[in-house]
Amino acid sequence: MHWIKKGHIFKPDGFYSWNKSHAQVPVAEYLKEYGIIRVYFSTRDVYNRSFPTYVDLEASNPKNVIKINKKPIMELGSKGTFDDCGIMPSWIINYKKKKYLYYIGWNVRNTIPYHNCVGLAISENNGKSYKKFSDGPLWDRDYKDPYYSGTSCVLIDDNKWKNWYLSCTGWHKINNRMEPRYHIKYAESKDGIHWKRDGVVVIDYKNKEEAGIVKASVIIDCGKYKMWYSYRNFKNYRTDKNNSYKIGYAVSKDGINWKRKDHKIKLGLSAHGWDSQMLAYPHVLKVEDKLLMFYNGNEFGKSGFGYAELKNRLN
Repeated sequence: MHWIKKGHIFKPDGFYSWNKSHAQVPVAEYLKEYGIIRVYFSTRDVYNRSFPTYVDLEASNPKNVIKINKKPIMELGSKGTFDDCGIMPSWIINYKKKKYLYYIGWNVRNTIPYHNCVGLAISENNGKSYKKFSDGPLWDRDYKDPYYSGTSCVLIDDNKWKNWYLSCTGWHKINNRMEPRYHIKYAESKDGIHWKRDGVVVIDYKNKEEAGIVKASVIIDCGKYKMWYSYRNFKNYRTDKNNSYKIGYAVSKDGINWKRKDHKIKLGLSAHGWDSQMLAYPHVLKVEDKLLMFYNGNEFGKSGFGYAELKNRLN
């Protein structure tokens, strides 16, 4: 599976007070009728709070940025709510003339750096504006997910809403810093709002050194489920490129039982530049006869995002 890097696309210029840095976790949608790809992402202000926004790209040449949205598509939650410190898009899906935008809500904490929950915003005007489904999250910590839940990938298949989401399994003190460990679990729903979570782990740690598996991106191709994600090790993943995020790949017949095939990915770090230290948070999108991957580079999206194109057929 050989991916051809097509280059860097976008990073914020810091013109507005709310977008001083980062274009983190790109979430792409192909709007065929307009000939564009809309990429949602989160950007940060001077207080390190995340705000959701988007850019529009030319579908036939995604390096061409057509529009940069001039304001956040949602405001942070009121004080005390699950998203009062940040909002980070993680998936978008169309259903009955509505757009469901799943996102991560951020809270700053005392004993640990942060807490996340899964939120939902809905657009009824083809993406012109979004309204939060609720002031609260779709779910919070419980006995099935005792720490936190993060990025979601949602597909409607066989009359079921299927969700592959990040679940934190604990916090650990590494080099005098509390660091989270997380893998990917599976949930189902009848309406995309009320989710049945049975604690099913679909992509687990392959060894004791691995500590972060995040941002599932699933497609159904030739009767198989195919997932891309990013994974990292426990120690020094912020500064050591050998331990930092890489892109992984897995295959499944039913969307629940997966076989990791990370070795199939032919997409490595660049020798220098914006993605020479890290490859993170992939979003794979079909655009006509092409399969594109949007992803973040160094410093968790501080260097912005770019894309790659699949050269050969999936397997």
